[in-house]
Amino acid sequence: MTKGTASLGKMGVKKTHIRCRRCGRHSYHVKKGYCASCGYGRSKKLRSFSWAKRH
Repeated sequence: MTKGTASLGKMGVKKTHIRCRRCGRHSYHVKKGYCASCGYGRSKKLRSFSWAKRH
């Protein structure tokens, strides 16, 4: 593949994250099948840590 305009056109094709249906944030990883923000798809509990409190 070349380094010019032809390769730059392919940059926005793959969608890694889509909008999460539980928290609404754009953090649901399509291939992994879970949300990076709230943990939907991985656990029933909301993902929360003491070092990352939501205000």
